[in-house]
Amino acid sequence: MAAPLDIDQLRTFIAIIDSGSFTRAASEVNKTQSAVSMQMRRLEERIDRELFRKDGRINRLTSDGERLLAFARRMVRLNNETLAAFDEEALAGTIRLGTPDDYADRYMPDIIARFAKTNPNVELSIVCEPSRDLVEKLARNELDIALVTHNPKVRHSQMLRTEPLFWVTSMAHSVHQETPVPLAVGRCNCDWRQVGCAALDSVGRDYAILFTSWSSTVIASAVLAGLAVSLLPESALRPGMRILTTQDGYPELPPAEIGMIRRPGVPTALMDALTDHIAASLDNLAPSGADDEADGSLPNRAGVSRAPNGLMFPSW
Repeated sequence: MAAPLDIDQLRTFIAIIDSGSFTRAASEVNKTQSAVSMQMRRLEERIDRELFRKDGRINRLTSDGERLLAFARRMVRLNNETLAAFDEEALAGTIRLGTPDDYADRYMPDIIARFAKTNPNVELSIVCEPSRDLVEKLARNELDIALVTHNPKVRHSQMLRTEPLFWVTSMAHSVHQETPVPLAVGRCNCDWRQVGCAALDSVGRDYAILFTSWSSTVIASAVLAGLAVSLLPESALRPGMRILTTQDGYPELPPAEIGMIRRPGVPTALMDALTDHIAASLDNLAPSGADDEADGSLPNRAGVSRAPNGLMFPSW
C-alpha cells in the first residue's frame, strides 16, 4: 500500500504558493528555508513529479504543481476541520469585522483565508463602510474590530501598515493633463479625498470632482476609462494605471496608513485570534508589482509590475 502524503509538506507547499516565495513561506511555517526546500524535494519524490521549475532566479509552478495545489488545499482543510471537530477548546462563535471597501478588495482575501483555516468554527461577519461610519458602529456595539484609515487627528487606532499613496491616471489616456483636473474620489468626509484636495490646493492646481463613490471598483473604473485622476495606495494599483509624479505637476502625498480598532468586551481569545491574522496578513502583503526574485520567489500572481518610468504593466 502506498504511503500517505505528509500533511505538513502539503501545508508548506501551500504556504509557498500563497506567500509567493520559499523565504516568506519558511517564516510562515516556522521553518528554515533549507528545511522548506528539503520538504519540497521529498514531496516531489513522493508523487514522482516536478512541482517547481527554475526560470533564471524565479521558481515557477509546473502544471503538475498546479494540479497538486487543488488537492493539497482540500486535504489540509479537511485535516484542520477534523482536528477542530474533536478539539473541545477550539474557538467558536461570531466576530464582526468592519473595513472600508478599498481595503476589502486588497486585504480581505488573505485575512479570511488565514482565519478560516485555523478557526473553522468561528463565523466571520464582514461589513464594508467608510472609516468614520465604522467607528460609529463600534461605538454602538455593532462591530467588534474595524480596519480604518489611521488618522490620529480624528480617531485613535493601532497602526498596522504604512505604504505610499500615489496619484494615478490611465496609461492609455491623458486626462491628467486637463485643466481643471477631473477627480474620482470618496465622499466629502473621506480622509484620502481631503488629503488629495489639500495637496492640489497647496500647489495651486485647479481640479473638479466629477466622480464620488465609496466603492474602490467605481473609482478604479473611472481612472482606467480615462475619465478622471485619483489617489490610491501602492497595494491597490492595477494594470493599466500610471503613477503621476511631481514631473507631471502632481504634488507628493503623505503615506497611506492602516489602523485597527478593537471594541472592549469581546472574548479575548476570539479577538486575539482575528487580530493576529490581520496583523500577519498585512505584514506579509507585497505591493502590487513588487519584484521579489532575489529570494527565489514565484512571479507576482497579481500580474502587475512597475516599470522604471512608473508605468504599470502585466508581468506574465
